[in-house]
Amino acid sequence: MKHTRKSDIFVIGFALFSMFFGAGNVIFPPYLGLQSGSEWFEGFFCYYLADIGLALAALFAVMRCGSTEAVIGRIGKIPSTLLMSVIVLCIGPLLAIPRTAASTFEMSVKLIIPGFSGPLFSVLFFLLIFLLCIRESAVVDIVGKILTPALLLGLLAMIITGVVRPIGEIPSVALIENVPETGIKAGYQTLDALASLIFGIILLNSAENKGYTLFRDKARIVAGAGIVAGIALFIVYLGLTYLGVSISDYADLSINRTDLLISIVQRLMGPAGVILFCIVAALACITTAIALVSASSEYFSDLSGGRLSYKTLCIIICIFSAVISNIGLDEIIAVASPVLDVVYPPALVLICLAFFSRYIKNDWIFRIAALGALIFSFLAALDQYGGISVPFYHTLPLSSLGFGWVLPAAAGGLLGALPAFVRKHRNG
Repeated sequence: MKHTRKSDIFVIGFALFSMFFGAGNVIFPPYLGLQSGSEWFEGFFCYYLADIGLALAALFAVMRCGSTEAVIGRIGKIPSTLLMSVIVLCIGPLLAIPRTAASTFEMSVKLIIPGFSGPLFSVLFFLLIFLLCIRESAVVDIVGKILTPALLLGLLAMIITGVVRPIGEIPSVALIENVPETGIKAGYQTLDALASLIFGIILLNSAENKGYTLFRDKARIVAGAGIVAGIALFIVYLGLTYLGVSISDYADLSINRTDLLISIVQRLMGPAGVILFCIVAALACITTAIALVSASSEYFSDLSGGRLSYKTLCIIICIFSAVISNIGLDEIIAVASPVLDVVYPPALVLICLAFFSRYIKNDWIFRIAALGALIFSFLAALDQYGGISVPFYHTLPLSSLGFGWVLPAAAGGLLGALPAFVRKHRNG
């Protein structure tokens, strides 16, 4: 079949949309809307920036540097391997992949087939994911040409109905104190910025399979695909957040994320809409699971020097994820929060510095900046989740938004540059 640059951009862009739009992307925006009340657009905007804004920054950083390893590798071989392995485990079998199965079970299977066995569903779900992943070269086309159109149509039908016929009025107040920080943390939970470091590998390979052999051409295709995915996700996120705020007259923060979604669908579209939602939720989770299992397997296969094959790792990851998924969706989200609060900051520092890597010759800038972010994000996690008070953290700029690590990271970068600066002026 003949293809053009424009059609390739849209196919890969829709594939990227479906890779990003998984379990977390379905469940977080409506609940954020409910929490944010009158400040729902501010909450949505912070969520979007922390999710897709950072995800596209990570993707473009990979494009600029030429590989994921070039983005992370400036901190040294062993630290970069450890950081990248932790990132892949987070977006893979420890958190994100099990969450796709748990979400599908709680938002789809339990509604359609009450009493269905959770462990049995996990086995069937990951058997399907494995069968879709073993054709590694076809992963992007599977999700880009087949599953994503159905996913988009279902979402748009629900959103348009909610906009044309709102469930209720937008409240005059917010139900939480810090809407921006809540939006940012919800964006973290989607794991998309971390996943972009891996998705770049799949997208570059897909562009090459379509005949774009020069890196410049591949980068243009992927950059265009990123813009397509970003626009589509803006529309969907905005709609889902609005649906969440519009149901404020009928729900409060005691409701869990899954029940909130079901309540929205029932009020908008009735019993038939619930069936539609079940299909949409399942598609969102399946498409993301395909991408994550494929990317995680490819990474660890490369890390092992080929001693562990792609297919073998697909089997291992699917089995491990099936076990973890039975913990339950809310429990997986709760475990993910402190882990992501620690992992995200050093990764974001390296993503930002990657845009200037051609001009920064001193690797110590990368190393100490990332270390500063890691230390202070760990202290923040202790303060928030570990029951250990770290009062000075709250005096740091941007700490109220969850970015208290930014100043220590910047100071670390300057500290890393200092020895070279002193030597240069002494020799000069």
